[in-house]
Amino acid sequence: MINHSEMGQGVSTALATLVAEELEADPDRIGVEFAPADERYRNPLFNEQSTGGSTSVRGEWERLSLAGARARLRLIEAAARQWDVPPGECIAEAGAVVHRPSGSRLGYGALAPVAARIAPPPEVTLKEPEQCRLLGRGLPRLDIPDMVGGRTVYGMDVSLSGMRVATVARCPVFGGRVKSFDRTAALAVAGVEQVVEIGRGVAVVARDTWAALRGRDALQVTWDFGPCERLDSGAVHARLAAALDHPGAVRQSTGHAEQAFARAARIVEAEYETAALAHGTLEPMNCLARIAADGCEVWLGTQSQEGSRETAARVSGVPLERVQVQSQTLGGGFGRRFETDMVEEAVATAKAIGAPVQVVWTRADDFRHDHYRPAFVSRVRAALDADGLPLGWIQRNCGQSAAGEGHTDLGYAIPHIHSEFVAVDSPVPQGAWRAVGAGQDAFAVESFIDELAHAAGKDPFEYRRALLLNAPRKRAVLELAARAAGWDEAAPAGRYRGIAVYRSFGSYVAQVAEVSVGGVGVRVHRVVCAIDCGRTVNPDIIRAQMEGGVAMGLSAALKEGVTIEHGRVIQGSFADYPILSFAEMPQVEVHIAASAEAPGGVGEPGLPPLAPAVANAVAAATGLRPRTLPLRLG
Repeated sequence: MINHSEMGQGVSTALATLVAEELEADPDRIGVEFAPADERYRNPLFNEQSTGGSTSVRGEWERLSLAGARARLRLIEAAARQWDVPPGECIAEAGAVVHRPSGSRLGYGALAPVAARIAPPPEVTLKEPEQCRLLGRGLPRLDIPDMVGGRTVYGMDVSLSGMRVATVARCPVFGGRVKSFDRTAALAVAGVEQVVEIGRGVAVVARDTWAALRGRDALQVTWDFGPCERLDSGAVHARLAAALDHPGAVRQSTGHAEQAFARAARIVEAEYETAALAHGTLEPMNCLARIAADGCEVWLGTQSQEGSRETAARVSGVPLERVQVQSQTLGGGFGRRFETDMVEEAVATAKAIGAPVQVVWTRADDFRHDHYRPAFVSRVRAALDADGLPLGWIQRNCGQSAAGEGHTDLGYAIPHIHSEFVAVDSPVPQGAWRAVGAGQDAFAVESFIDELAHAAGKDPFEYRRALLLNAPRKRAVLELAARAAGWDEAAPAGRYRGIAVYRSFGSYVAQVAEVSVGGVGVRVHRVVCAIDCGRTVNPDIIRAQMEGGVAMGLSAALKEGVTIEHGRVIQGSFADYPILSFAEMPQVEVHIAASAEAPGGVGEPGLPPLAPAVANAVAAATGLRPRTLPLRLG
């Protein structure tokens, strides 16, 4: 029973492998089902049932390993009782228990009824790394055959007898609401059955999606746009820039940073800026809801089972214990499906019409009614000694609260550090976006470290390396990436390299980007990535996650950004919100450091170093320092 959401990251395979290792069973003989919403299935690192923060393996490693080991010992005990032999004479292997002296063999299926009545042993010893036969191997993903065969069920695929389909007309301006509407033209569309107002807008209910969409197009709504109608991107960034002059919450403070500046041989200062970003999940938001006498039930792909359950209970008026969440595979999450607005709409519509209904979003709905990665600015100052090494570091980051999540310490040996975060209120809906604040903070930190290296006249790799003497894991991945990239060798003609290293979500990642700059702008040809994520379950999944982090990070670094005009997001498709194409994807080489440390995350740590590595390579190529994302030259 998987208590985490599968959104392409391979969690169902990884968690099944943890059980299989200690159970002594092949992973492909373990059936995987998504757990219902229930406090028993909470993520132990969040104390809620949700998937994010690169916590699935980190949170479940010990718990699922112990479950597999306890089940194995109970099966061995059951076989020993049946044969009337000491359990010590029996071993488990390949889904069966074997009596070593006699060679007798019983499969787990035959033993399960008896084993289920045996109490779990209170003390269990897990395998040492050298004893593992599955962990650390690149086993095939269990879900790939269903994906390529079209059998995987996403939220959009679920259908119930008597189900209706609805689309919602939402106010295009942040915070606006319905003033009035005329349903006449919408009801005249063939297939449209009802038009009802719900809290988030007006739902057009029909027999099928096409009719619902055409009905929404015909619907006439008068909106009360509220106070945000004049909001634009310029105003958002002006508010952030102003916040740089105000103190914020202290995130790290060691030594006496201000005093260090009085002794500085040189002071360097820079400001960095990143745009708001949309999620752009391949599967748009959707939710199917049914309210009946026995309770409320919702079907969707979600990163927050408990949050979805609580929202469904609140909107339906059904007691929490009578609300069920049926989790489906996610067609992309990236943090967007932590939100439960799609649940609110589906349950409210089902309640209004008295029938099961699936609320479907379009691509334009997704872009214009997202919970965005917030815009962000950072001001960093460093006091350098006579050798160009930093004595003091003062950093102030500003943005909505989500921009401050995922922040980690520098890891560099700087005697005096002071960092703050200024939370800036904004009507723009915010949410988690892959790597959350770590992606933005890494851009500022690792770009600025590069600037300090150039100010000191030193090699950016060697400069970092010298500052990481007390951070052995971070230094090791930096060295591994540089060595694998051939940092000490000349880059191919016309290409330039940049490097960055960052710790986030319990893992250390260093990346070297090899770029060229020409008439078509910035082209990234190669990315070498090194990761230390502690003990590993499946190296192939780790490589895939690093490659995905590079792709998403590069797309955000070169292309992506939300534009706000008149209180609304103007992008509505991948035509005006372009993302990285296959043709633009660089060659990616992933090197996984051997480690016996506790497992770290892999879903998000591959993204934060990418943008600064590319920006640093662009600076090496042009002599100009990019300080904004998406990157702007000149």
